[in-house]
Amino acid sequence: MPSLNRVQLIGRLGKDPESRFTPTGKQVTNFSLAVSNRWKSAQGESKEHTEWVNLEAWGRLGEICNQYLHKGSLIFIEGRLKTDKYEDKGETKYFTKVVALQMQMLDKKPEEEPAAVEEEPAEYEA
Repeated sequence: MPSLNRVQLIGRLGKDPESRFTPTGKQVTNFSLAVSNRWKSAQGESKEHTEWVNLEAWGRLGEICNQYLHKGSLIFIEGRLKTDKYEDKGETKYFTKVVALQMQMLDKKPEEEPAAVEEEPAEYEA
């Protein structure tokens, strides 16, 4: 049976991206994205709800995210969902993040910045 694991988001970074290297030397960059939903209530009040999404970018895409993005940057991101787990006080906990495959900066940009970047499909480490 075919399946699809694809996420598309537009939002603003909640903090500056942070990069690290795996023991094998691969670069991974982590950051969070605020995605807001606005609507009017039945009484005509403007309402807003913000979802926070954790993102992870690998390789060259991670390098570019770390170099050009900063807190407050408006971006379009496309990727796939990944669930990881960890132990906390003997209890297994799970969290879901988006592994970025493509990123486009939506803020007005100086001429030297790239407009869009797509990551080649590659293996990554968990």
